[in-house]
Amino acid sequence: MNVFTTDKIRNVVLLGHGGSGKTSLAEALTFLSGITTRMGSVDAGNTVSDYDKEEIKRKISIKTSVIPIQWEGYKVNLLDTPGYPDFVGEVEEAVSVADAAIIVVSGKTGIEVGTKRAWELCEKKKLPRMIFVTNMDDDKASFREIVQGLQEMYGKHIAPFHLPIRENEQFVGYVNVIQQKAKRWNDKGTVDKFDVPDYSQENLAICREALLEAVAETSEEFMERYFGGDEFSEDEIRSALRVGVSDGSVVPVLMGSNTLARGMYTLMADIIKYLPSPDKCKLAGISTINNEVFEADYDFSKAKSAYIFKTIADPYIGKYSLIKVNSGVLKPEDTLFNYHRDVDERLGKLYTICGNKVEEVKELHAGDIGALAKLGESQTTDTLSTRKNPITYIRAGISKPYVFRRYKAVNKGDEDKISQALSKMMMEDLTIKVVNDGENGQTLLYGISGTHLEVIQNTLREKYKVEIELMKPRTSFKETVTKKVDTEYKYKKQSGGHGQYGHVKIILEPSGEPDTPYVFEQTVVGGAVPKNYFPAVEKGIAESVKAGPLAKYPVVGVKVTLYDGSYHTVDSSELAFKVATEQAFKQGFMDARPILLEPIASIRVVAPDQYTGDIMGDLNKRRARVLGMNPIGDGYHEVLADIPYLELFEYDTKLYSMTRGSGLFSYEFARYEQAPDEIAKKEIEEAAKA
Repeated sequence: MNVFTTDKIRNVVLLGHGGSGKTSLAEALTFLSGITTRMGSVDAGNTVSDYDKEEIKRKISIKTSVIPIQWEGYKVNLLDTPGYPDFVGEVEEAVSVADAAIIVVSGKTGIEVGTKRAWELCEKKKLPRMIFVTNMDDDKASFREIVQGLQEMYGKHIAPFHLPIRENEQFVGYVNVIQQKAKRWNDKGTVDKFDVPDYSQENLAICREALLEAVAETSEEFMERYFGGDEFSEDEIRSALRVGVSDGSVVPVLMGSNTLARGMYTLMADIIKYLPSPDKCKLAGISTINNEVFEADYDFSKAKSAYIFKTIADPYIGKYSLIKVNSGVLKPEDTLFNYHRDVDERLGKLYTICGNKVEEVKELHAGDIGALAKLGESQTTDTLSTRKNPITYIRAGISKPYVFRRYKAVNKGDEDKISQALSKMMMEDLTIKVVNDGENGQTLLYGISGTHLEVIQNTLREKYKVEIELMKPRTSFKETVTKKVDTEYKYKKQSGGHGQYGHVKIILEPSGEPDTPYVFEQTVVGGAVPKNYFPAVEKGIAESVKAGPLAKYPVVGVKVTLYDGSYHTVDSSELAFKVATEQAFKQGFMDARPILLEPIASIRVVAPDQYTGDIMGDLNKRRARVLGMNPIGDGYHEVLADIPYLELFEYDTKLYSMTRGSGLFSYEFARYEQAPDEIAKKEIEEAAKA
């Protein structure tokens, strides 16, 4: 791979709805640039981007792939991202290092949920963007409808650069709206110019007007001239577009066919012409020496620094840390300092990565994207800089996983292998989390959705040769009492020689402290129970509250008072008093009107306005208490509610179905409440069977 200076680099992320054509677009560009000699397809499972077995099987992108394309003296680092929200962490990592975006829209299916999410993400990150409409060779594709839909949603930002020409139901060429000229593809792969067909004149007028409106919005002078009826020259239009596209006030709309590789040359030309190089972008970090702002700005002359935006930990190709150079020029064998881990990292060789293939490169200039092999301790979102000038950059915000399942090894003895494999997968995917729930005897696997968890399960089997079973998690119920009782138990055992004897009388009652398992007091007088047995009594209580008598859930909010008992000078022991206490606790607990407490979450659901009725109806079915509904702008509402954790199972699937993929939810633990009788009865019955 050649070395490219900052001004010759473009870092572009492909965003859009799942199935809109991002990967096939990247494949067409890869083929035309000469990286491959044959264009692959998603259906055939041989694209450069989607190389993972699970991606090939499902025919969707699961991970972000980097494809560096060399094009007429420039390097375009394409970041092909998943379109499905199940893998949102991959998108967030890619966006954190992109300087611009191409939102891919299918000409067949039009504007979808993923299109809107991509736009919102670009708005949030202030990314310049283009829109590329694919599948224009399909009879059902309608470029005009898509442009009109985009204009309805995003107004005068939308500037169509081209419109398609069809002859005999074939996609044969396009009209350049800026030049007002028509071009037809020929057998040589180039274009022939010809007059704009009469049937395209009306659409050209509509697109031209939209383009000029977008240009007029870029300055007051242009606005006055536009309303004054002045014509803009081609140079004026292009100059205004460069400014407008870079600041996000103009969003070009281009189109083509991925499968026919048509529209790709104009797309690449416009990427280079209109999207900003890194040296036109601003970036700041913090100097950890004096806490002052470090204006990196992708300046090659400043101290070296880089940001790790993704990790590949593959058992076949090894571990690579994908980086963006934020300042300076990285060279092989450089030693950089990781402030977060307080370690020096020797870089060794530098690489560029294309799908799953790596290629050595002599150096990486500021703004470029590359890969480092086998870094010792550095992880995704860490910063590398020099020890003399230690810098830290803001870590990318990665979505928190809320969907979880209980899992266990299918084959005994695989537990360690599974743990190691999941550790590697968590390096790659920051939206995976493993939690050991010791209270309920289960290990929980967290992800973005049920589909995400299935992919993890399949990856463990296919890539790491270990299998896990995913199950409904055991809800973290608690047990407590509602009544004060007086109880006793005498443990007496004779078996020849020394026997066992322990006798306790206790009062068991609610403690009023629901966050504490138990409170222990003793009011023994007259030495009925010697002091040296008090710790054994408390130990018996501590053991008893780990799994309550009602349904084997942890006990909370109980006060136990030891007030009397008896002992034997020879046969009494700590073990005897511990056992006596456990039996007394069990007996008294069941007499003290025990109840089950269930965990309650505060949930926030965000969705378009038209779905709020369905969402609230479904929440009510799940025993939730809706607390409020608030508009949050752009046609979205948030619904706030309290919901039992038990009812969160598979909520992600239901919400996706109700909102056609446009709804999001998050929650956090709120408190414990008494479980309804029918829920408690079911849990107690299941515990009895276990």
